[in-house]
Amino acid sequence: MNMLKKKNSLVFLTAVIVFSLLVSGMAAAQDTTFLSIATGGTSGTYYPIGGAIAKVLNENVENINTSAQSTGASVTNTRLIYNQQVELAILQNDIASYAVNGQNQFADSQVNNMRGIAVLYPEVIQIIVRDEAGIESIKDLKGKSVAVGAPGSGAEANASQILKHFDLTYEDIEEDYLSFGEAASRLKDRQIDAAFLTAGIPTAAVMDVAATQDISLLNFSDSDIESLNEAYPYLTGVTVPAGTYNGLEKDVQTVALKAILVADAALSEDVVYNITKAIFENRDTLIAAHDRARDIKLESALDGMTVELHPGAQKYYNEVK
Repeated sequence: MNMLKKKNSLVFLTAVIVFSLLVSGMAAAQDTTFLSIATGGTSGTYYPIGGAIAKVLNENVENINTSAQSTGASVTNTRLIYNQQVELAILQNDIASYAVNGQNQFADSQVNNMRGIAVLYPEVIQIIVRDEAGIESIKDLKGKSVAVGAPGSGAEANASQILKHFDLTYEDIEEDYLSFGEAASRLKDRQIDAAFLTAGIPTAAVMDVAATQDISLLNFSDSDIESLNEAYPYLTGVTVPAGTYNGLEKDVQTVALKAILVADAALSEDVVYNITKAIFENRDTLIAAHDRARDIKLESALDGMTVELHPGAQKYYNEVK
C-alpha cells in the first residue's frame, strides 16, 4: 500500500509540475506582443530597413516578437494598417497623407487608425531608362514599354502623377505593373524601355541593372521640379550624385518624398514608446543593414511627418528633445 501511495503521489506531483509549466508557458506567450512590419518588395529599400527594425526590436525590447513581411509597398501597407492586418508599416508620406485625409485612392476609405512613429529617409523617384532606348525626357516615354511599379505601390502612384503632370497617361505608353525586382529583370532582358522606382538610393534593383548594361536616370530641369512641387507639395528637388550607380557619370536632378514608419493606433503607448526608443538607440544595427538608415536621425524624425504621432512616439520625443 505504501508503494502504491508513493507511486500515486509521484504521478500527482508530476502532473502538477507539467500543468504548472504549461500554465507558465501560456502566460509567457500571452505576455508577448507579436508585431508584423509591412515593407515592400525584396529588391527595394523598405524590406531590408524593415527587417533591420524587426531585428532591433527583437533584440532590445522585452516580450516583443517582430517579423518583416514583403508587400506591394505604400498603398498596400496603408490598407493592411486600415484592416488591422499588420501593426507597423513603412510607406511614403504622401500616401499616408492621402489616407488619413480620405483623398485620391482613399476617398471612399479614409484611414483613421494610422499613427506616426518616425520619418526614416528620403525616397527618390528614379526613372531608369536603357541607354539604347532613345529616351531623353519624360515626353520620350510616349509609345515606350514602361514599368510603372507594382499594383498598390507608392511608385505606381508617383508614376501616374508625374506622367499626368507632363500630359501623358497610361494610354500613351505600354504600361507594365512590376515590382522593383521584376522591373530590373525586364530591363536586363531588354523587354521594357524604362521603369519608375521610388526608393532610397542606392536601390538594389537599379544596381543590379547597372552592373549588366548602360542605363541613365531621367533628369528634371529646375522648372520641372518647381512645377512638380507646386502641383504635389510632397515632391521636392533632390540630386542623385554621380557614381551612385555604375556608369552614372553626372549628377541627376529628380524629386523625392519621405519614407515614414507608422503604427496601428491600437498599439499601446508603452509598446510604441519602446519601439521608438529602440530604433534611435540602435542606429548602428540599422545602418549595417542598409546605408540609407544613416538618414534615420532624431533631429529629422518629424520632418515630413504627415500623420498624427502615436502617443508612445510623442512620449519618447518629449524625453529626448
